[in-house]
Amino acid sequence: MGQVTVRVGGYSHPVSCEDGQEAHLVALAGEVDKRVNSIKAMGGQFGESRLLLLASLLLADEVHDLKVAVAQARSGQPVAEQVEDPRLAERIARIAERIEGIAQNLDRA
Repeated sequence: MGQVTVRVGGYSHPVSCEDGQEAHLVALAGEVDKRVNSIKAMGGQFGESRLLLLASLLLADEVHDLKVAVAQARSGQPVAEQVEDPRLAERIARIAERIEGIAQNLDRA
């Protein structure tokens, strides 16, 4: 069993994986770290668990979009081309605000 230490959001995390998967795991952690850093760049004070929650929700949203595109491609439907959204930061900020609101409601429950 392999073991690597990945850094996400400035924190180090030892993680076990199958032998030979170390580089892949480091790359995956890098993707999570990118999302965490983009959320941090928007401002606001978030704890580590909240940052990881928001980053995982952003990644889940991307996975969903990819699944929809794959399903469309398999069914023969034309897949809409991704166009760089000049308001991407605004969109991410709105999504983060909605996620934050959901998280606050969960905290109250």
